[in-house]
Amino acid sequence: MTHLHSTSGTPAAGTALGRTPLDELHTCVTSHLDSTARTWFDRALAEATDRPGLHGPISVWELRLAEAGRRCGPEHADAVRVLILRAARADADTLTRVYRQGTGAERRAVLYALPHLVPGPEAVPIVEDALRTNDTRLVAAALGPYAARHLGPHNWRHAVLKCLFTGVPIDEVADLPRRARADAELARMLGDYADERTAAGRPVPEDLYRVLALTEPGGEPGGGAGSEPGAGPTTDMSTAPAPSPHPGTPSREDGKES
Repeated sequence: MTHLHSTSGTPAAGTALGRTPLDELHTCVTSHLDSTARTWFDRALAEATDRPGLHGPISVWELRLAEAGRRCGPEHADAVRVLILRAARADADTLTRVYRQGTGAERRAVLYALPHLVPGPEAVPIVEDALRTNDTRLVAAALGPYAARHLGPHNWRHAVLKCLFTGVPIDEVADLPRRARADAELARMLGDYADERTAAGRPVPEDLYRVLALTEPGGEPGGGAGSEPGAGPTTDMSTAPAPSPHPGTPSREDGKES
């Protein structure tokens, strides 16, 4: 069964979900759902807002997160889940629980929701966990505006390197120009990685040169890919274990849900 009026997807999709105002996102979603899906979506939002009780060990609205792909279509599921989390006023503890218990798709939605719902650094462990996985969609979702504001320099540098290693487009890294500017340590790491690739007879990713250019002191702090002027890390996680640039722990499979 289709849930679309057209073949186009939700205008705000993927990592743009972390950067799109939620009222605008709601308008985008509802304009693309058919009447059946929209009715289900409105009911799910009402359940999340009212918190009518529990269904087994979890809230009813949490069950709707699992149903979102089937009810609204996979192209809208991420946005729908983010909006349900907003309606439920999910705090850092709730988001952590949903992330720990959820499928890959539900975890991705939690990561997209972080910049909208958690003002402080309390949810940084979720970001760090996502960066340790092999799921490139989780890695990309983890590097949105929330990570740009709160992920410490050490882990952030290794996350950028992991993007290059796993093929995650560097455009997915929010606020990249500002955070990379004049970062001599990041430049050193990029140079070492390029040397390793060259010595092994393997091509150097084009994105590496883009990031390397941004590390120059004269790099553009407020423009270019993934930038969000004004954001800045508020925690220094330099003593925490860094997410490996090489494949990490296997991620949970989404199953048939998306």
